[in-house]
Amino acid sequence: QVQLVESGGGLVQAGGSLRLSCAPSLPYFSYYAMGWFRQAPRKEREFVAHIRWSGGDINYADSVKGRFTISRDTAKNTVYLQMNSLKPEDTAVYYCAATMTSSGLASPTPYEYWGQGTQVTVSS
Repeated sequence: QVQLVESGGGLVQAGGSLRLSCAPSLPYFSYYAMGWFRQAPRKEREFVAHIRWSGGDINYADSVKGRFTISRDTAKNTVYLQMNSLKPEDTAVYYCAATMTSSGLASPTPYEYWGQGTQVTVSS
């Protein structure tokens, strides 16, 4: 059974940092692309960042460029989202997702597997 388990969310003041982790249990995980999405109250789920398990094809939403960094550790089978210079508008539930699709990775549509989400709250 495929599972994506996120961790690392919490409450932080504006300007602070958090690191989210996602540990997927995926068959043939090297074929997957991993994405981070977020959803704030009363808003649609939006793209944050994606990375291929090979380490390539990294992309970020404009709103997080220069502040967030996506990475993966193949030895630990974990994907990370390092979030620096956090702003109150970054407050949302953050989701890790996985897909074997090679295109359209900035949309939630192609992602077959999703984690349960982890809450990030940034206070002003």
